Amino acid sequence: MDTELLRTFLEVTKTRHFGRAADNLFLTQSAVSFRIRQLESHLGNELFSRQRGNVHLTAAGERLQPYAEAILQAWGRARQDVALSESLNTQVTIGASPMFWEFDGISDWINRIYGAVEGLALRLESVPRQSMAKQLLDKSIDVSITSDPPRIENLQVTKVRDFQLQLVTQDSSCTMENVSSFPLVYLDWGTRFSVEHGRISELQKTPVMHTHSSRMALEYLLSNRAVGYLPSPVVAQSVDEGVLHTVSGAPVMEQSLYLVWREDSDRLSLLETMLAVPFNTVIESV
Repeated sequence: MDTELLRTFLEVTKTRHFGRAADNLFLTQSAVSFRIRQLESHLGNELFSRQRGNVHLTAAGERLQPYAEAILQAWGRARQDVALSESLNTQVTIGASPMFWEFDGISDWINRIYGAVEGLALRLESVPRQSMAKQLLDKSIDVSITSDPPRIENLQVTKVRDFQLQLVTQDSSCTMENVSSFPLVYLDWGTRFSVEHGRISELQKTPVMHTHSSRMALEYLLSNRAVGYLPSPVVAQSVDEGVLHTVSGAPVMEQSLYLVWREDSDRLSLLETMLAVPFNTVIESV
């Protein structure tokens, strides 16, 4: 099957609009429609319900979406693997939620890996946390960076860093006594965080911003009178410079960062060399 058909399908899925998908793919709208009809013909099912101004996936389209994403990711990885040269002779894929790629220290760790492993070509993928375990198991990624490691047989988990989620604001006068008067920024950190956040009665309100991006939350808090829980590696510099302040009396949520990989990986020796590169703290196996 032509992978461009799947790429077009995913673009229409994302935009919910044939015209916008065409613009994003630098195609005509008729070309996009033709590709979707081709794909539907191959699969024997309609993938989109087409109503004026309302394009949405059918049940068949919803079932196809995760397969299309996995196929395109695997194809991209295969193309890079085949193109490896004498100087770049090994490819490893590291997956993480977008918020973790924004952590201070991650890029330094990646650079140290390049210094320790000669001929390495890295793919750094943004992977939704709910599909992280699946992508490890089907070998779409080799290593994941996560704060919520899956407890699944044949997956090795190593803790590399402790950090905190801290309630911060630009207003130094903010305390838990008056925090309920501040607009809330909610950084979606997963189920455990949601439960702990839900126990803080002063913060039970509709957030002015709900986001999965630490950087977006940080930029808003730096520019507006509001409060929100952000990871300490993201806010450390702003707190040190005095442009953000931790809210007096606010609970601090302890978190850890882990690396996860398959114990039976065909690149286990290489992974062990990579993962022996120090992160920021002493590595502790769990």
